[in-house]
Amino acid sequence: MGTTPGQSAKMHAGESLPPGASAAKRQQILAGAARVFAQNGYEGASMSGIARDAGVSKGTLYNYFDSKATLFSAFVEQCACEKMPLLFSRIDEGANLTESLEHLAVAMIRLLTSPLSLMLNRIIISEAGNFPELAETFWKHGPQKAINILSVWLMQHNDSGVLNIPDPVFAAEQFYALCQTRITARSRLQLPVSTDQAHIDFIARSAVRTFLNAYLREGPRLPPVVMQG
Repeated sequence: MGTTPGQSAKMHAGESLPPGASAAKRQQILAGAARVFAQNGYEGASMSGIARDAGVSKGTLYNYFDSKATLFSAFVEQCACEKMPLLFSRIDEGANLTESLEHLAVAMIRLLTSPLSLMLNRIIISEAGNFPELAETFWKHGPQKAINILSVWLMQHNDSGVLNIPDPVFAAEQFYALCQTRITARSRLQLPVSTDQAHIDFIARSAVRTFLNAYLREGPRLPPVVMQG
């Protein structure tokens, strides 16, 4: 039996804790780091501030994470570990390929417009010039992991003869980009935009129609989706 995207997305940090350390204390530190990064960005955050917010000593903090970069990387990886399985949890529930992709598109739009994702995107964009390793960390644990999981799933439909996808990774990147139309783009700029379910469904269906019209091997082109109301 093959591995489903949801199963593939279940990741584990796999880190060995330092002697005398506990998973609960590590989580406590990561929760404090999340609050400080959200308020101050990466450059504005300090290890002293994170230790204070997390309610631990600096010595304890450095026993778990030897630098701010290491701590931020662990924070991003934890976010991916928590969110990625949810992203792909319904991809195989659809009665057909279109419904499966629509489930994924809706989940992706919700994830990309969540406060956590918007906060991470803001940090990465503002700090990428000075700290390019942050962008690499974010890409590796977030978008790239999602794209790789989706590309494997798409290749299964290519091999079964439903899709015609010469480059599954590129196709997955295109799908990821289509899901960022309108709602995500405006949300990242803090511009007013409707995020009600009807609007999300419209963007999701439109993204899937555009994608399948490019990659379906056979059958008629799907008509455009019209926003109701």
